[in-house]
Amino acid sequence: MPVLDILVYPDERLKQIARPVESFNRELEDFIADLEITMHAGPACVGLAATQVGYPQRIAIVDVSVKTSIKNHGRIILINPEITAREGEAVGREGCMSVPDYTGNVIRAERITLETLDVSGNRKLYKLEGFEARAVQHEIDHLDGMLFLDRLVSRRNDLFRRKTYK
Repeated sequence: MPVLDILVYPDERLKQIARPVESFNRELEDFIADLEITMHAGPACVGLAATQVGYPQRIAIVDVSVKTSIKNHGRIILINPEITAREGEAVGREGCMSVPDYTGNVIRAERITLETLDVSGNRKLYKLEGFEARAVQHEIDHLDGMLFLDRLVSRRNDLFRRKTYK
């Protein structure tokens, strides 16, 4: 299981809209395993979308459980995800493995209801809030061909050079 190469902005493939997953098989399971290994190989990474590794299908992983002080559902596999309800709005700082040198302030819903499929094609329903909801929205944006740069509160005042990881 290899660590996959992350596409970096301004790679045009990051703007590609992902296609729905139609086949639930061993190949899908293997790809998700590779995606998860790649996610954990990056610094402070809590989510990764298939489009970030050049695979234009509606697949992502979110796992914010490393932040033990926040309520979360653990590892969530997103296949053909759809946000069916949104509540509230909050500004928060976001970073991205595909935009490694910057972070930025983005407005997102504070609470969402998410419908998604698991690796077997079974429907899952989640009610998410706070940082976990933000991470899911960020990954779904990738599947829709968007980066957090497209949602900055202000390009002039809300884009920041990232701290260096060691």
